[in-house]
Amino acid sequence: MSTVVDEKDLEIIKLLEKNARIPLTRISEKIGMSDVAIRKRLKRLEEIGVIKAYKLALDHTKLGYRARALIGFNVEASRLLEVVRALAENPDVKFVAITSGDHMVIADCWAKDNAELEKFVNELKTKYGVKDLMPSLVLEVIKE
Repeated sequence: MSTVVDEKDLEIIKLLEKNARIPLTRISEKIGMSDVAIRKRLKRLEEIGVIKAYKLALDHTKLGYRARALIGFNVEASRLLEVVRALAENPDVKFVAITSGDHMVIADCWAKDNAELEKFVNELKTKYGVKDLMPSLVLEVIKE
């Protein structure tokens, strides 16, 4: 199966980035292809891993989360996978990545309030021995 992405695929992707729920008929109108051809292209893009998921973009404040932080930290190399797997299982951690640069791990954490966020940060320190922990409170999201 070809892993080449052409201009039509990129047009489809751009439309889906704006609205993942756009109807196939609307995509076909904008691109000038049949909805059957669009469906086949989407299936191929999913199969080759270009499209990994269709997700919701949520407003954390409207869901009752009053605190949100991007947290960068380091951890003993021997515990790295244990820690990132545990974070990935936490429903209040919306993003976790192993990174290079200033921190080994970056996580996007949502909390009901600052006290809950502080409890989460303290748990990272005590339970997992994280160090060099640098939480940055999210004041306003401009683009996600």
